[in-house]
Amino acid sequence: MIDNLFDLSGETAVVTGAGRGIGEGIAKVLASAGAHVVCAARRQEEIDRVAGEINAAGGSAAALATDVTDNAAVQALADFAVSTFGGLHMWVNNAGGSSVQRALHKLDRDEWDRTLSLNLTAVWECTRVAAATMETGRILNISSLAAEDVIMGSGHYSAAKAGVNMLTRTFAQELGPRVRVNCIMPGAVPTEIMMQALKLKDDDLPDLEKMLKLPAGRLGTPTDLGAAALFLLAPASAWITGQNIRVSGGP
Repeated sequence: MIDNLFDLSGETAVVTGAGRGIGEGIAKVLASAGAHVVCAARRQEEIDRVAGEINAAGGSAAALATDVTDNAAVQALADFAVSTFGGLHMWVNNAGGSSVQRALHKLDRDEWDRTLSLNLTAVWECTRVAAATMETGRILNISSLAAEDVIMGSGHYSAAKAGVNMLTRTFAQELGPRVRVNCIMPGAVPTEIMMQALKLKDDDLPDLEKMLKLPAGRLGTPTDLGAAALFLLAPASAWITGQNIRVSGGP
């Protein structure tokens, strides 16, 4: 029975932003649970690598280069999942980020628009398309602790992610019970985007770990987020929807 609670065999998941970092971790964990995984991101070579590693490990994956800010590309991604694997059951809205740190009153309008388009509007559009394609299913949004905590220089990103949290709650009400919708707010996971945004190098990570004083005793990994994603997409969480859950190694 325990195995069945986390079994995704025969189901198909789309993971956006799957070419590296948290998206790669989620894609690989879902594949290890038996899912067919469609890896999507803008860089074809990155998602080809991730899909290739999944297939080499005995899993099932395909890759499609996708710009989630392009509505036609999002629809093509959903259609690709159905045509390749016969259906669509899970969708992970992971693509996002902003490498720009600047006070809100000094932020360029172009950067504001770009950040909201990628981190909020694209989540809305992807969710609409996914829900229209699924008979029943689950949608998982990847937000950030920045949705709830003030991070100086990241107000534009925080605003977008706070919007994602509310999209999660609203879509869960509107789409339930046919589709469950949940959200993860990751803490400090040293992905390329986080490192760029905070202007960190690998040598800085031990000091960051000490400064944060996380109860879990360490920074997060993409696999940590993959495990949380698996729970929220698997039958184990069948009675959980509309939740924004912090996965951060502490409070």
